[in-house]
Amino acid sequence: MTDAMAVLPPVTAAVAAAALDLLPARLRKRVDGAVAKAAGWPVEPHPDGVLVRIADDTAVTLKVTAGIVAADDHAVCSCLLAPACLHRAAVLSSAPLAVEEATEEVEAAVEESEKRDEREGESRDGTEVGVPPAVGEVVLAPAQSTALDALRDAVTAVLVAGIAGSGAVHRAELLHAAHSARLAGLHRPAATAVRIARLLAEARSDDPAFRLSALSTELAELLDLVRRPAEALSPARRNYRPEGPLRLYGLFTEPVVTASGYAGATVYALAPDGALRTVSDVAPGGPERALQASGTPVPGGCALPLRELGDGGGVILTSPTVSPDGRIGGGGQVRSVRATGAGWYEAPLAALWERPPVGQLAAALRWLAEPADARAAGGDLLFLDGMCTGAGFVVTGGPTLRLSAPDERPELPYAENLRLLAGRSGLALRLIARVVPDRPDRVQVLAASWTGHDGECVRADLGLRRLHRSHIPAVPVPAPVAGPADPAGPATGTASAEAAPSVVPVASAPPALPVELDLLRRAVDRAVAGGRAVTAVSADGELPRRLRTVGLTAGAERLQALAEAAADRRHDVLGRLLPADPGGFALAWLATAVYASAAAESLLLAAWTPDMSAAN
Repeated sequence: MTDAMAVLPPVTAAVAAAALDLLPARLRKRVDGAVAKAAGWPVEPHPDGVLVRIADDTAVTLKVTAGIVAADDHAVCSCLLAPACLHRAAVLSSAPLAVEEATEEVEAAVEESEKRDEREGESRDGTEVGVPPAVGEVVLAPAQSTALDALRDAVTAVLVAGIAGSGAVHRAELLHAAHSARLAGLHRPAATAVRIARLLAEARSDDPAFRLSALSTELAELLDLVRRPAEALSPARRNYRPEGPLRLYGLFTEPVVTASGYAGATVYALAPDGALRTVSDVAPGGPERALQASGTPVPGGCALPLRELGDGGGVILTSPTVSPDGRIGGGGQVRSVRATGAGWYEAPLAALWERPPVGQLAAALRWLAEPADARAAGGDLLFLDGMCTGAGFVVTGGPTLRLSAPDERPELPYAENLRLLAGRSGLALRLIARVVPDRPDRVQVLAASWTGHDGECVRADLGLRRLHRSHIPAVPVPAPVAGPADPAGPATGTASAEAAPSVVPVASAPPALPVELDLLRRAVDRAVAGGRAVTAVSADGELPRRLRTVGLTAGAERLQALAEAAADRRHDVLGRLLPADPGGFALAWLATAVYASAAAESLLLAAWTPDMSAAN
């Protein structure tokens, strides 16, 4: 029997929420049970979409437009209760939520943005059109105030109930509030709410890609946004604007596979101004589409495949459209021609590896603290030199780290490639990796370069190219010696790598945060998983005591306040139980989450800072 979650097309948030709004109260109580059954309903191809067969005489038909179910009347059930039926609501609740940045929607956004720019232009002081003044009190329109209140209530309800208690109705309320917020111009909190709903669906379906810490981060962001109207009013950042001729030097290509049913490939490239740009081909599909999309040509007619651009190629784009976060659109006006690329040890790319690792980490953590829709492309990337040893990857001028895979799907060769590279002790590597803020001892490796058998530089996108032992030379492992070694490999400006260093550095232990801080972060995540009830039951005085012992006094106070807010069920003068205060619990949780994140960032930077006294 076909797995419905694997083949159902993505559905817009508005359509998913509206399906539950139509249900009478008696059927709403049965939605979660119906969603569980929907995973076993067979899904068949159908003209313009798919057909979900519930019984011999009952089926739900989904019409797909541009890869998604985009309208209420595109989901039709054949039963007598339709459209206010449990079948239709269960199918739409089981389907993945559509990603707003779908390629087809981007095309329309580009055209609309260009027309709007021609009409309105930019303000003379250089600020973006439509941004409210930075001074003075922010005044919300009545519709915006109502939308923010709805978002606050919806996200608070999710936090109080926890993942275990947040069913389809909670997600529908969140999506409904997100839709109202978007209509009111509150794009940033609306987008965050949709991401939370998507993560809740992943958690309830036991999706292996789900990460509890990611849901905690999104909940904290939305709770913070609804308390700060100025941030909530920030305009959408995905307006594409025309630029002049743009020269790009390809860095690497990353396969993209999302839990919401999209897949493709993204090339990261460096522009002459030192900023990273991305060129993507992402559309509905699975891991197999990620591998196919790497062969898609760069927009503009030059017939240069994405993977060739990422593998050291170059391109010149004329009349491109670029979003503020560095994404390059595929509008009809863009033209492209092949150009000379550059190696990782050649200018201008080599400069990316010249920055100290701890400085790169600090920049990546600042990037992660920004709202998701305001981040520049590649801000979480780390460019590291180092050597593989038995204890881990020794970063030049930095710590010893473990190399992990960003995606462990068997269709993508990340994990297999990293095991092969990490097993060659003494091998000098130049890496492009991604920071893992909650795991200070590791990075997720996306691409690597090393010296091949013939002395030439080998460069590989680890998510696309499956390596074999023949690709990596056997490196003899000499006896370790005291003192730092320089495993940086080739010097800047050379076209190929030098031989591997003859000395393997003595590796220190990978950096670690205090176990008490890790326990605090687990308490924050546990509150998200179990809700208020679990937080109240699991609270004790041992962890606050331990936090004070290691100097995290503020963390101890935040945790105690969270426990008190969770257990706060006061009585009136007559002894009657007063209603719980969900807002107080949400505020106490937010304060604890913010502290845990800030403390982890500070200690992580300290763990990555080289010990100069040891070097002397």
